[in-house]
Amino acid sequence: MLVVVACATASTHPFPVSSLTVGDVELSVWIADDPTERRQGLRDVVGLPDGVDGMVFVYGTPGSASFEMENALIPLDIWWFDENGALIGTDEMTPCPAEPCEDYVSPGPVLTVLETPLGDHEFETGAVISNVENG
Repeated sequence: MLVVVACATASTHPFPVSSLTVGDVELSVWIADDPTERRQGLRDVVGLPDGVDGMVFVYGTPGSASFEMENALIPLDIWWFDENGALIGTDEMTPCPAEPCEDYVSPGPVLTVLETPLGDHEFETGAVISNVENG
């Protein structure tokens, strides 16, 4: 089933919306804080609606995380944040129409992961993510 959320508004899309900051940049993001939401992520999304800058994946405990781009339609930057909220790495992810797809693995244990459209933001290693709330 194809789910298109490009035309969704903050009140009609399937994910809660929250504000967070990375360094001094404030973002409005969809929140994926349970296994089903994290598995869905931005798959089948043709574009983010106005006012949504990306998606944040929130985990209950720090650990290794792995993402792939099967059925993803837009190229993304992925930002890996450790348990202290510090940016420990980033990758550029390319859509993958069918398996096998590349795995993008965190460079260390993470508590929060942020996806934004490719090239929309530039954050330096060590930048801190804050004000992250579970949906």
